[in-house]
Amino acid sequence: MTKAGEKSRLTHADIVLRHWREAVPNDRLAHLVKDATRGLQRALQARLARHNVAFGHWVFLRILWEREGLTQRELSEEAGLMEPTTFSALVAMEKLGYIERRKLPHSRKNVYVYLTPAGRALKKALVPIAEEVNEIAVRSVDPRDVATTRRTLLVMIENIARDEAEQAAAASAPAAPARRKVNQDAPADSRNDLRDASAAQKKTAAR
Repeated sequence: MTKAGEKSRLTHADIVLRHWREAVPNDRLAHLVKDATRGLQRALQARLARHNVAFGHWVFLRILWEREGLTQRELSEEAGLMEPTTFSALVAMEKLGYIERRKLPHSRKNVYVYLTPAGRALKKALVPIAEEVNEIAVRSVDPRDVATTRRTLLVMIENIARDEAEQAAAASAPAAPARRKVNQDAPADSRNDLRDASAAQKKTAAR
């Protein structure tokens, strides 16, 4: 079989696994997490499609099942998406009858998002699908290794969050004013001469 024929028979998973096991077995952990996440998303997306639910809608449904009455901005922050993307998804979900958007008397400026009975009922059908995908992903993995992986990922999330906070604080901190200082590498006598000359100039200017 030619290389082209062999490559055409490889699945996406085959290509990813060959990449990690043969090409770059020690590549950055961030890339490995990304590939694992993509695999989980593809598996879930295929199952959601059987219920005519887009993966992009699942992201918001999962948030709203836990807490309704969020604004578009709050949903964007929870999902980690830009507001225009969130707006487009909410419009589509409203047309499908999954959500409704309301303006409340105490805040006419914001629009709050609530599930409809149809959107709420999807939880019973879709959550078991997500649980199935997770079970498939860790099939044949020792439960102790799964627990270790969870702890590791949680620490990674915490470390990155702490770094983001530190970077934001550094970016917002006012710049220290520039100070005119005497050359510290010069001999002590030279520094004294410079200070005496500066004082003499100030006295001359004051006359």
